[in-house]
Amino acid sequence: MAPLDIAMPSQALNLNPARATLSALCASLVGIGLARFAYTPLLPALIGAGWFAPSAAAYLGAANLAGYLAGALLAPALAARMGAVRMLRLMMALATLAFFACAAPLSFAWYFVWRFAAGAAGGVLMALAAPTVLPHVPLERRGVAGGVIFTGVGLGIAASGTLVPWLLGWGLVQTWCGLGVIALVLTLFAWGGWPGAAPPRAARAAATAPGSRAVQAVYVAYALNALGLVPHMIFLVDFVARGLGQGLAAGGRYWIVFGVGAMLGPVLTGALADRIGFPAAVRVAFVVQAGAIGVLALVTSPVWLVLSSAVVGAFVPGIVPLVLGRVTELVAPTEAARTAAWSRATAAFALGQAAAGYGMSFVYTRTGDYAALFALGAAALVLALAIDLTATRPRA
Repeated sequence: MAPLDIAMPSQALNLNPARATLSALCASLVGIGLARFAYTPLLPALIGAGWFAPSAAAYLGAANLAGYLAGALLAPALAARMGAVRMLRLMMALATLAFFACAAPLSFAWYFVWRFAAGAAGGVLMALAAPTVLPHVPLERRGVAGGVIFTGVGLGIAASGTLVPWLLGWGLVQTWCGLGVIALVLTLFAWGGWPGAAPPRAARAAATAPGSRAVQAVYVAYALNALGLVPHMIFLVDFVARGLGQGLAAGGRYWIVFGVGAMLGPVLTGALADRIGFPAAVRVAFVVQAGAIGVLALVTSPVWLVLSSAVVGAFVPGIVPLVLGRVTELVAPTEAARTAAWSRATAAFALGQAAAGYGMSFVYTRTGDYAALFALGAAALVLALAIDLTATRPRA
């Protein structure tokens, strides 16, 4: 165990699964829910205040996705070298520091570094939090615990949608600092609740576990799913606020709907998988997401905006337990193989997000056409469904 773990009072809490689960929830809330998604309702405000041009602001959003990819790829090596618990604490602290750093618009490069750092912290937290905590949870309660952990994403989205517009009344600097204070409180709460870290040997073994053809298809489909979510994740509030001319307050309301969907998503998708099985649930998810994303390329009435925001929001964290369950079914029944598969899946999702973040920012910069972004997102989900169906078809 890392020296920092010995110095902190977490030893007494190592056998408390509920406390550890709450720590993982805080990690997903800080690293993903706030560090990533709070930027979406801030995007039009950054542009309106003249901090950045629209194209630069979009690329800063993509920097966070690139950082997420780097964090997901580096997480196993970092955990093996420094210990998973120490890395979880350090990455929550880094995400918190990034909020305060973004209160100072010194330059595009400064902002790019800190948005990238916040994304990297989120990638490490997503890759390590659940695998670190779930082995300490009784088997019969791991599904519920996993849902609670991933609900942190939705809580962060809902919090950003309600808090950011209110904080913006005080100014952009105060908004970033306010988010930093919230992240600091959550980091301190989670600090002493982590269980013991996995031994480095297990982490190294996991990194070399092979994947089957079916699992590799899941990775590709999961990356495409990530691509499909990007138009809502980065552009939804700006689309409503500036694209439809309804203003930041209206954009923030749809972001709240998005967040409410995200809070309910993991529980609902988990229940669906329990009822029809993970393979069928994953395919249903692809179909529903394609429709909910693609509809905004055609119609923009309030009813469809609400439905699209809620459904896509639900699947941002809701697709995670579905893919985790699907991968677990496909890989060899060993902890090392499951850890390797989940690490690769997380990296594939991050790669899809990063590529889509930069690609769609380029498309938007060149065309200014939001409908094209939603159409591309829907097409990615249709392709994901086709790949999944093809990969599971018996060979002649």
